[in-house]
Amino acid sequence: MNLQDLAAAAQAGPSGAASLKLFFLLTVLSFAPALVLSVTSFVRIIIVLSFLRQGLGTPQLPPNQVLIGLALFMTAFLMRPTLQGVYDNAVKPYLDDQIGYEEAANRGGVVLKGYLLPHTREQDLALFLDIAALPAPANIDEVPISVSIPAYMVSELTAGFRMGLSVLLPFAVIDLLVAAVMMSLGMMMVPPQMVGLPLKLGVFLAADGWHLVVATLARGIHG
Repeated sequence: MNLQDLAAAAQAGPSGAASLKLFFLLTVLSFAPALVLSVTSFVRIIIVLSFLRQGLGTPQLPPNQVLIGLALFMTAFLMRPTLQGVYDNAVKPYLDDQIGYEEAANRGGVVLKGYLLPHTREQDLALFLDIAALPAPANIDEVPISVSIPAYMVSELTAGFRMGLSVLLPFAVIDLLVAAVMMSLGMMMVPPQMVGLPLKLGVFLAADGWHLVVATLARGIHG
């Protein structure tokens, strides 16, 4: 469907308007994977879970499908207020013919920025404003969505790696202690991983590690 077809559909009455809405909704849905990766908490969650798996020393457990599924459902749960706000303020009025698609996009952008900017570091936002040669905004409404999204993504990567480092450090300490003890006992033929893995799993389970990691992620994202 080209621009002429869209214009003709818009002038064709109710049926044409419905076709136009369907086209825009399908266009938005085609970008759903990119939106999940760019404007949600999915990136931070999957990075932390990957660091956790690496720290435990079980690169195949849990499987990638399990980690991605957990990250997706956590993202849907944590992003529910924002998604509900976008639907109530932009999608529903547009589907009810109360506003046009441009107004719907603007309203949705305002709600989305209400989530993105509080989770964006000032230095990352200033970086992209400087690259775009834009003046410092006076309020949240003046920050372009084209600047908010990349700044948010860089901030989420930083937050994910910081939390991943804090997850890795206790496991690294256990690995060093195991290696030192085994060296002192002269057990050089025994792989440290053979002793370190059950020890790390035992400490992780004793501390209710999954609960702690998920709770820290959720509280950090809700802020």
